[in-house]
Formats: sequence, C-alpha cells, structure tokens
Amino acid sequence: MPRSGKHAPNYQGAKETATCEICASEFDYYPSEKKGLYCSTCVETENWRNTPDLSGEHNGKWNGGKLKLECETCGVPVHRYPSNVGEHGVFCGTECRSAWLSEHYTGENHPHWRGGSSGTSAYGPGWAKMRRRALERDAYTCQHCGTTKEELGRNPDVHHIIPVRAFVEMPVMMVEDAHYLENLVSLCILCHRKAEFGKISQKELKAACV
Repeated sequence: MPRSGKHAPNYQGAKETATCEICASEFDYYPSEKKGLYCSTCVETENWRNTPDLSGEHNGKWNGGKLKLECETCGVPVHRYPSNVGEHGVFCGTECRSAWLSEHYTGENHPHWRGGSSGTSAYGPGWAKMRRRALERDAYTCQHCGTTKEELGRNPDVHHIIPVRAFVEMPVMMVEDAHYLENLVSLCILCHRKAEFGKISQKELKAACV
C-alpha cells in the first residue's frame, strides 16, 4: 500500500495559501503546521520577532511606579517604590534614619522601656519640669509652623536652641545649664529636625520664644 500523499499516516490535506503580514506576498504552508504569518523570505530577512515591552506598566510587577514622598526626618523630597516604603515612612539617607530612630526609640519610646528614675533623664535632673514649662508656655504648639498637639497626635518636641553639647563641652557648665526656659522652644517633629540640621536659624527660634 502506498504511504505517500493522502495515504501517509500524518497526511492532513494539501498546502494552503496565506498572505505574509510583512510584505503582503502569498505563500503556501501545510495546515498541519502552525498557521503561516510570514513568507520564507521575510522570516530570514525581517525583524519579525517582536521583543515584548516589559517597562513601566507593561511589567508584570508594575505597581504604580515611584511615589513622591518626604524624608521623615528632614523633609526633603524622596522618590520610592511602594514596596520600599516601610511602616515608619522613608528617609533620604542613613543619617536621617539614625536620627529618627534615636528620637523615637530611646527612653520611654523604646519597646523594652521599663521606666526610669523619677525626675531624671539623659538630660539630667530637672529636664522633665523645664520641658513641661516650655510646652505650657508655647500652648503645646509648634512655634515655627503652628502645628498643634491635636494635629500631631502627641506633644511637640522641645528643642534646645543652643545645643546641650555646647554646655557639656564647657568646663564650668553642666547639662542642666542648658535647660533654661529662654533656650527651649516647642517644635513639631519635622521642624525639630530642620532646626537640628540648621535649616531654621537660632535667631528665628529665639524670636519665637519671646
């Protein structure tokens, strides 16, 4: 028995004609093959293998691109992908991140805090009393931008206009000498960090205490 043509086991009919999607010429192909899209000439000479666009929203992992945010410490603009935004926000660098951790994870803010000596702190005895007096004088409101305790959801920070380290470095002074009321000003977290980085002058801060 002949085993060619229609008698062949895999025979599925004669060739069919298709039109090349690139040059529009007609060509023949077997229907048992994948449907023809390009003629043999275009397959060899044309760029018919289209590389998929995997950038931006075409990427399977696209989730909206980078967000425009502000550094939690100094307030400068930063851009981060949503997946890189932690529960505490974002920081422009390690210095600002360390400053934020120092502010929020020391003393009573630390998860392992078990209390401390009454009336004392890293700033020495009397600091808690002077801090409270500064907050009361400033009506628990940031003296630079006007943000209130209610808007912050917590008390403002109390900032030393002349830094504590300036007193510590003087042989005749002690930490407690930095805690006089005219040297203290209530600031929100953002303004406090701006003041720490010199973005709010001491002259401005002193004027706010008058």
